[in-house]
Amino acid sequence: MARPPKWRKVDQEPVVTYFKPRGIPLRGLDEVVLTVEGFEALRMSDMEGMDQDAAAVRMGISRQTFGRILATARKTLSTAIVKGIGLRIEGGNYICNRSARPDKVASSSGSESFSSKADQSLDSDQDNRL
Repeated sequence: MARPPKWRKVDQEPVVTYFKPRGIPLRGLDEVVLTVEGFEALRMSDMEGMDQDAAAVRMGISRQTFGRILATARKTLSTAIVKGIGLRIEGGNYICNRSARPDKVASSSGSESFSSKADQSLDSDQDNRL
């Protein structure tokens, strides 16, 4: 039996969740999906210039896992750009650190659930250290 995936902590969900090439109708467009944790890995590594160790700690995962997420995100992004296809940002296994409701959890199905009291206290401890 496979081990369940670990929840990844992200600072913010993307404001814009879909990109498409200009001049191509949406109805006939192929697309690739970038997970929210992939989006966060790209943001921290490429935009903020964080090293993988620091970014992994911030997301609550190992450096190796962060490297895998980042490599997959970069491949997904480059596929969308090179092939001229749509890029949808959604899904994954993540918890939003700075949401309006700290107990809000997003899952890969897109639905929201609520974490346990233990998770809430862990998140508040993390916020106090930041």
